[in-house]
Amino acid sequence: MKILKAYRFRLKTNPEIEDKFRRQSGCTRFVWNKALSLNKERLEHKIPLIWYNDMAGFLKLWKQSKEYGFLKEAHSQVLQQALKDLEKAFKDFLNHDKPAHEECRLQKNKGFPNFKKKNIHNSFRYPQGFKIEGNRIFLPKIGWVGFFKSRDIRGIPKNVTIKKENSHWYVSIQTEEEIPEQAHPKIGSIIGIDVGIVHFVSIADGTLNEQFIDFPSPLKMYSKRLAREQRKLSRKKKFSKNWIKQKNRISKIHEDISNIRKDYLHKASTAIAKNHGIVGVEDLKIKNMIKSARGTKENPGHNVRAKSGLNRAILNQGWGMFKEMLEYKLNYSGGILVRVFPKGTSITCPECSYESKENRKSQAVFVCKSCGFTHNADWVGAEIVRQRTAKKLGLVAPLIYPAVGHTVEACGGKGHKPPYEAGTSRKEQSSTAPLGISNL
Repeated sequence: MKILKAYRFRLKTNPEIEDKFRRQSGCTRFVWNKALSLNKERLEHKIPLIWYNDMAGFLKLWKQSKEYGFLKEAHSQVLQQALKDLEKAFKDFLNHDKPAHEECRLQKNKGFPNFKKKNIHNSFRYPQGFKIEGNRIFLPKIGWVGFFKSRDIRGIPKNVTIKKENSHWYVSIQTEEEIPEQAHPKIGSIIGIDVGIVHFVSIADGTLNEQFIDFPSPLKMYSKRLAREQRKLSRKKKFSKNWIKQKNRISKIHEDISNIRKDYLHKASTAIAKNHGIVGVEDLKIKNMIKSARGTKENPGHNVRAKSGLNRAILNQGWGMFKEMLEYKLNYSGGILVRVFPKGTSITCPECSYESKENRKSQAVFVCKSCGFTHNADWVGAEIVRQRTAKKLGLVAPLIYPAVGHTVEACGGKGHKPPYEAGTSRKEQSSTAPLGISNL
């Protein structure tokens, strides 16, 4: 089967090359904003949108004019890619391919395209015309640029994207690679994953063993330093040279935080994807979970500070990024990521399926009011996810209790006593997994 894969490297730049990068990204940003402004104005006057084919004609006229003649400095296909991206953004915003303004219907989670800002959106893409030789790449209208080649590039390069992040420029090379279709070597291993604040990941594999991966919060590590540098920034004159220097220092701190988070998530997702063929996760709507509780002036919110802290913790851990990494790594190795309905996972008994808020006596303890089953609440959430994953795939997901020595079905099993009646402890084994361990 064919897969698309991206390789990202940091570029070796100098002031001359960076100036060319800024000009290319500036022209790209201008074309996006100009086209977006035209379409926004047409919608306000109830005129149908202009799509890519017509907009490409406008681009040709802009390049020939005296006012916008600077667009000739940019590669033509780079500017065309900006228009194609804008068309895709409008199609994502609308329900169908080419609707009239009266028939526009909004799609969930797809907002109206935004204008791009200088020093924030610095990127452009080449669909063709580039060349890669060893540890350098040729970019049209820029020339040969070296990069730090940390790994071999496999597959056929399809396009390259140049992007600035903080003080460095990076190249992302998308390739198309043909790989044999194969089953995951551990396709029989089904686990459920529950993400949380106390434990970043709780893993249930069908036994009573507790497996946790704890997140070493980079934001907490840098919080004091970040606050100190931000206070310094507030005392400087905006857009002065010292203000710009201080802003770059703050950007460097944010870059360090982001790199630590990504490194951690990559290691955790790789360890899970290597050792388990089927992984179930909750289909959480993170965007809805992190909505502010501030409310309005007429209807002020409650517990605003506590909700703000919860939102910060969720965003700091990168739940969405973790699931994306896990999904593509499992697909690449022949595994499956299954998203299940998240409601009630932490308050449903894994033995008798009794669901009640009273089952969760505290943040960490689960005690079923129906059958008396007790265990760690995070493990229970992960186990329910595992059972729902197996049910969604049409598989059997038995609970295995090593201390008892037999298998107990999810409802308790006919003819067998559940573990709490057999005198076994609900915490047979607990482990907090460090990164990259082999027994995840």
